[in-house]
Amino acid sequence: MRRALYIGRFQPFHLGHYKAIEWILSREDEVIVGIGSAQTSFEPRNPFTAGERALMIWSTLRGSGMIERVIVTMIPDTISEHSRWVCNVRTFSPSFQVAYTNDELSRMLLEASGIPVEEIPFFEREKYSGTRIRQLMAQRNPAWRALVPVQTAEVIDAIKGEERVHRLYKLAGLV
Repeated sequence: MRRALYIGRFQPFHLGHYKAIEWILSREDEVIVGIGSAQTSFEPRNPFTAGERALMIWSTLRGSGMIERVIVTMIPDTISEHSRWVCNVRTFSPSFQVAYTNDELSRMLLEASGIPVEEIPFFEREKYSGTRIRQLMAQRNPAWRALVPVQTAEVIDAIKGEERVHRLYKLAGLV
């Protein structure tokens, strides 16, 4: 059995992430979805908690038939202590044979530790961007809803996530 790691912040989990998981599962038996920056929330760049992000992912994948092949785990950052980051990845994740990421620093750190890394095709990157989605939410523009799975939008609605993002951007002087 071959197991892969797909790491991201998923702030929020959007359709590009969903398509990436589908693509990885077309190549691998199982995928570990590593929720990065797990300790960070209530910031403009990271508005959602790790638990909220896990619920977005689980709720979406539950109805897709993919959930049986996905393990969701939380991976905290090491705040620029890069030598410890891969240790965190290995400590907070089940074993895996390959990692999938397009983040250059993550690629460098994983490869330096002997972990093979593959790139993921970008699925309409200009459209499915967490930054863009959070900006739309901050502006209270409902267009963000078309960029996330229905289940993600339901989680965001349940936690009043659009209002949270708007307030966080306002506090930071971004709206």
